[in-house]
Amino acid sequence: MWVKVLATADDSLKLRELGPADAAEYYALVQRNAAHLTMLGDYHDEVASNATDVAYRLAQRTEISVRFGVYLQERLVGRVDLIPVEPPRYGLGYWLSEEVTGRGYATAAVAALLRYAGEELGATDVFAGVTRGNVRSEALLQRLGFEVVADFDSYRRFHHSLSHP
Repeated sequence: MWVKVLATADDSLKLRELGPADAAEYYALVQRNAAHLTMLGDYHDEVASNATDVAYRLAQRTEISVRFGVYLQERLVGRVDLIPVEPPRYGLGYWLSEEVTGRGYATAAVAALLRYAGEELGATDVFAGVTRGNVRSEALLQRLGFEVVADFDSYRRFHHSLSHP
C-alpha cells in the first residue's frame, strides 16, 4: 500500500499518512502525552481510547490523505489532520508531543499540510478551533495567516483562505 509523505521546511521533519500499522506507536504517544493533550486541548476522547479503538480508527480509509503523523528524524512526535467538512472547506487539527514543543515543528508541519491542502486537494478555506488559553496555538495560526472569525465560551475559531485571486 502506498503511503503519502509530505516534506516540510525542516529537513529533519516530515509528515507521513497514518494507518493501522502505526496504531501501537500512536497509542503510546497519546498515553505519554495525556496530561499535555487535555490541559489546553479537547483530546479527552483520544486519551480515553484504548489501543483497539485507535487501531480501528486508523484503519478507516478516506478517499484522500487527511491524517498525518509528524515524524522528527523518523520518530513519531505528533499528528496533523485535515477534516473534510464541506470540501473545498476543511477543518484543521494538530498536536505535538510536549517534549518537542517550542521549536517551530508545529508551524512547519501545519505549513506543509496547508500547502498540501491547497495544491493537492484544491482546498479554498481551512478553519481551526483553539481552546481558550492556548496562546501558543493561536500564535502559530496567526503566523501562518489565520484570522479570528468567531469567539465562543471555550474556544476561538480561526480561518485561513487558500484561494488565490
